Amino acid sequence: MFHLHGKLKYFLYPAGVDMRKSFYTLSGIVTSSMKRNVQNGEVFIFVNKRLTTMKILHLEYGGLVIYHKKLESGVFKLPSFDEGLTSHALEWQDLMMIVKNVKPKKRLLKKRQKEASFQLF
Repeated sequence: MFHLHGKLKYFLYPAGVDMRKSFYTLSGIVTSSMKRNVQNGEVFIFVNKRLTTMKILHLEYGGLVIYHKKLESGVFKLPSFDEGLTSHALEWQDLMMIVKNVKPKKRLLKKRQKEASFQLF
């Protein structure tokens, strides 16, 4: 069951995170880098450097839960925040805007190379 709602406190980690991390390593980031406590029932949001994958860490009844969203196309549009912050406080509406307001990723087209001509001997 999905237990996230408007009465919880949300914190976005401002740096890109390796999405191979799971419960213990994300909890370690919360404790050491964000200077917060996972046990307080707050919600912690992590996004990878490319802004294509998001993990949300939350302590619910009985244990930690990770919600994981991976975009097939586009990127998450994060709010602007000051450099050097260890965490950025968000409201429920802000999280919903991040999740729903995915912007298309600009595709860089590569120059085509001329086909090499082959000669048979």
